[in-house]
Amino acid sequence: MKAEGRNIVIGAFTPLASFALFHMVTVFPLSWVFLFTPQSPARFLIIQSVGAAVGVVAIIASGLLADRYGRRMLLSVTAGAIAAFSGFAPQLLDGGDVGESIFVVLGFILLGLSFGQASGAVASSFSKGYRYTASAMTSDLAWLVGAAFAPFLALYMSSRFGLMSSGGYLLSGAVGTLVALAVFARPIESRAPDQA
Repeated sequence: MKAEGRNIVIGAFTPLASFALFHMVTVFPLSWVFLFTPQSPARFLIIQSVGAAVGVVAIIASGLLADRYGRRMLLSVTAGAIAAFSGFAPQLLDGGDVGESIFVVLGFILLGLSFGQASGAVASSFSKGYRYTASAMTSDLAWLVGAAFAPFLALYMSSRFGLMSSGGYLLSGAVGTLVALAVFARPIESRAPDQA
């Protein structure tokens, strides 16, 4: 913590968008469908399975895109896309069979593209001597801040203020990622060779 504390804290916000999105396309919508719609959770699980398969392809594509355009650029673009997605995701989730399918598949595409590079961005920010421990601490903090409360908060906000409010939580994760990328102590892409 003494050597890498600042980077651990900032690094915890770097994958925030993808970690928040993870639960916003998995646990939260399943809970919403089960509790607040007459639709079958089993049907929604099938949609999520298809979305997850598409997400795996997006994770692979994220590696190719990061090699071509850079990890920082990919994370920035996907965080911006997640922020945009947060603005219309609730309407899609509330849009019946077609809307739900688009919500899940598009959400998993964005998740795959961002999640595929989030861990590498965190690990590459630390010097070799602290890389494994600092990466683990950063990842744990990111999951706690970005994902642990996401399903509960989104469900609570939606039940109290309407489904549109759930997009606010997702937007906050995207903003957190963009801010972390902007203020990161050492640029992700330009580490010295002995530090990479």
